[in-house]
Amino acid sequence: MISGEGRLIVISAPSGAGKSTVINHLMKLRPELVLSVSATTRPPRAGEEDGSAYHFVTREKFLDMIDKGEFLEYAEYVSEFYGTPIKPVKEYTGAGKDVLLEIEVQGAKQIMELEPDAVTIFLTVPSMEELERRLRVRGADSEEKLTARMEQARLEFPEKSNYKYIVVNDDINRAAKEINEIISRKE
Repeated sequence: MISGEGRLIVISAPSGAGKSTVINHLMKLRPELVLSVSATTRPPRAGEEDGSAYHFVTREKFLDMIDKGEFLEYAEYVSEFYGTPIKPVKEYTGAGKDVLLEIEVQGAKQIMELEPDAVTIFLTVPSMEELERRLRVRGADSEEKLTARMEQARLEFPEKSNYKYIVVNDDINRAAKEINEIISRKE
């Protein structure tokens, strides 16, 4: 269990659903919210800096961190690892700050078991066709990687029923406002 007065707020979504964009808008509405920086083994995309969007680490370093119990949650997603370092999350929640975790469905399941009081939000898109369109427009993946992301999304969509809230990202500003309203509720 994570001790302290701060809450864990989990946002998961299939790749391409607009998680990062919506969260950027949310952070403008709620600047006091702490965004946890995950570790990953995937290479940085254009414009990403280490320590900002992610802590980029080698596969060997990530596996060492797992062995040392340094993750609150972690998951393998499309052949890369992603995880939430536990130390900063405990520090922030212990200081009474709410911490936002932008994590994969696999990791969210771990959080739901560990912290049943966490605020869990599944961000979705209007359709699978729209999701594929967004992934193609992003242009960050090979056709093989795009196919893998779409297959993973098909597995993740049924998991949305395990979340306390579902938000459709059909408009970035509206989705960010809806999530802000959810966070404002005291459960």
